[in-house]
Amino acid sequence: MTVTAKRQGDAAELIAPAVRRLLGVELPIGLRAWDGSVAGPPDPPVTVVIHSPMALRRMLWAPGELGLARAHVAGEIDIEGDIFALLGIRDHLVAQGQSVDLNFGPAGVVALVRAAAQLGVLGPPPPAPDEEARARGRRHSRRRDAVVVSHHYDVGNEFYRLVLGLSWTYSCAYWASPDVTLEQAQEAKYELICRKLGLRPGMRLLDVGCGWGSMAIHAAREHGVQVVGVTLSREQQRMAMARVTEAGLDEQVEIRLQDYRNIHDGPFEAISSIGMFEHVGIEQMRVYLGHLHDLLVPGGRLLNHAISRPEPSSRAAVDPRSFIGRYVFPDSALIEVGTVISAMQDLGLEVRDVQSLREHYARTLRAWITNLEQGWEEAQHLAGPARARIWRLYMAGSAIGFEQNRTSIHQVLAVRTPSDGTSAMPATRASFEVDRALDSTVG
Repeated sequence: MTVTAKRQGDAAELIAPAVRRLLGVELPIGLRAWDGSVAGPPDPPVTVVIHSPMALRRMLWAPGELGLARAHVAGEIDIEGDIFALLGIRDHLVAQGQSVDLNFGPAGVVALVRAAAQLGVLGPPPPAPDEEARARGRRHSRRRDAVVVSHHYDVGNEFYRLVLGLSWTYSCAYWASPDVTLEQAQEAKYELICRKLGLRPGMRLLDVGCGWGSMAIHAAREHGVQVVGVTLSREQQRMAMARVTEAGLDEQVEIRLQDYRNIHDGPFEAISSIGMFEHVGIEQMRVYLGHLHDLLVPGGRLLNHAISRPEPSSRAAVDPRSFIGRYVFPDSALIEVGTVISAMQDLGLEVRDVQSLREHYARTLRAWITNLEQGWEEAQHLAGPARARIWRLYMAGSAIGFEQNRTSIHQVLAVRTPSDGTSAMPATRASFEVDRALDSTVG
């Protein structure tokens, strides 16, 4: 679709009032429009480039985060410069008493309409980019869960390898020392979880949401356990099985394409759930935790490693009209950790240890962004320019969210305590400690 603006040479100045309404202050960033016009301060730390007047039409029909996201994904709006400088503006303005919610509001919409009319870009809503999730059916049904998981994870294993590095790990690392590599920090995370679970040779471990198999491989290789890993992503399963074979662990590790609700071959002495709980949804939280409880032997341990919100669980579900809800994690929920603990206790899972890794995840995300930006051309080739833009924006925004305590992450260790009350838990946390730097990496 081609749009020809009626006025040339001053588009940025016509759009600037709407952006001022959005932010509530004079422009702290640069603005450059498709006609070469600019607005904002001299030498800005970051410039928002509007490549096409179609971006205004998108924002008119969805005047908030979703419209901005669609324009960015479609390549009509781009970010030139430090993405963290752009995303950090929100917290800077909030600290000064400004209210910023990425919603233009009535006055902002009027300013958008005025600019669009002057530029000749009023018209029907453009179609949403192909990358936007279009899940159908009952929320958190088995079929719909498989579709939304595929939307996020089946975008190409080589793209994830570029972003995640050699650890093939898409969850928060554990930075036991500031001078370790990302791969060492990820191995330290797996070792921390294995020690919390008290893994010993011959035990049976269930890894729910096993990803590309890194936890399963580490637990089998370093602790001698038998592992069942399950995922809903076909591409993850394929790569995980290949990595298990390469590690010579076929006799110890099984990787299944399976919904957690279809696992009925317990019991297990230990269960790890790493970065999976966010996909469960608050409606299914008790079903999930109750099923894992039933799969454990008495005395067995569950480690739930999950992103959470500081707010109560009534706000757990990610807004389906947000950038994250449409392009990154459809149907996801970030459940406040106290709610999770209460549900565990109520279902017979005695919570024994809780650890926040909020700052660790911020550092992990910044490491992933470094990998993505260093391989930017290859990333666009592997997953497409739109997908690369989505991942860069969501990871940068998430890093700031963890740094500013808008988002958190906790490891919650629970035990299916036997009727006689013997949990077999160590008396102190000393056995959980991980060496400051590990020599090997997850291969």
